[in-house]
Amino acid sequence: MALFKLALAGATGYALYQYYKHNQQEESGPAAFATGEATPGFAPVRNAGPEAMASDLPRWDKVDEEVDESFPASDPPPMGKR
Repeated sequence: MALFKLALAGATGYALYQYYKHNQQEESGPAAFATGEATPGFAPVRNAGPEAMASDLPRWDKVDEEVDESFPASDPPPMGKR
C-alpha cells in the first residue's frame, strides 16, 4: 500500500510539473523575444531591431543595428564611419 501511495504522489507531482511548465511557456515565450516575436518551430527566430527584444535598451546605435541584423551569419558587420 505504501508503494502505491508513493507512485500516486510521484505521478501527481509529475502531472502538476508538466501543467506548470506548459503554461509558463505559452505566457512568457523565449526570454529575449518581445511578445509575439517567436516564430513557431524547432529554433525560434526573432526579427531584427530593438522593438523585437523583450528588454528596453539604454541606447541603440548603427553598430548595434548592423550586428543584430547580421545574426546568425558568420561574417561580422562592416565597420564604416560612425
